[in-house]
Amino acid sequence: MEQPQPKEMWASGEVYEPYVGRWSRRVALEFLAWLAVPPAQRWLDAGCGTGALSQTILEWASPQAVQGIDPSAGFITYAREHIRDSRASFEAGDARALPYQGASFDAVVSGLMLNFVPEPPSALAEMTRVVRCGGIVAAYVWDYAGQMQMMRHFWDAAVALDPAAVEFDEGRRCAICQPGPLAGIFQAAGLTDVEARAIDIPTDFRDFDDYWTPFLGGQAPAPRYAMSLTEARRAELREHIRATLPINADGSIQLMARVWAARGVR
Repeated sequence: MEQPQPKEMWASGEVYEPYVGRWSRRVALEFLAWLAVPPAQRWLDAGCGTGALSQTILEWASPQAVQGIDPSAGFITYAREHIRDSRASFEAGDARALPYQGASFDAVVSGLMLNFVPEPPSALAEMTRVVRCGGIVAAYVWDYAGQMQMMRHFWDAAVALDPAAVEFDEGRRCAICQPGPLAGIFQAAGLTDVEARAIDIPTDFRDFDDYWTPFLGGQAPAPRYAMSLTEARRAELREHIRATLPINADGSIQLMARVWAARGVR
């Protein structure tokens, strides 16, 4: 069965946060601990989205300043409204053409952006351009093909019911979401001391509705696929997923999510 292919749409922070924003916040803390950037540094959060990583930097890294940039005006509005810190500023813009002079930042980071931006090497080249010599560039992306379990349960069920759904599966589409390819684009950008590692976090859901409802937001590949289905086919998908999830006696669901993170020095 052929499904429509709506364009990529990242607009609503209220929709994004319960879907993956809340899990990105958990990853961000371990990511920053791994980077161990000294205090009083100038940070750029490229593809800042709703500000999950920026907020964690502000709370845990004692920065001098944090600049966030994202192409979604809706996400920028959400970040401005929810992060009231004089050290933070947010603006709309393209990671592939950053509006900053070279060597403007001490650390340039990205959470969950590189897997969706067109031409990830171009974005990474720009991130490298705007960091000072000796500064750090780092990013993390979901392990869509492996241990991002909430997504794997969704797509495995979707493909079991409709083999054509494989075309929309991020595990198939996002080639850099593995340690080798991710480290490779860091090295190609001219960064040194490149490292890649997995970061695993628990993703605990109160009940099945807490798991399923965010997939009805229509934003990002899996929710868009779910909402492209007829109501009957969506209900079939929902029940197929429900049957595969490890639901506890009290209705709760414990899964895990893995990101692949990489860092390098300019």
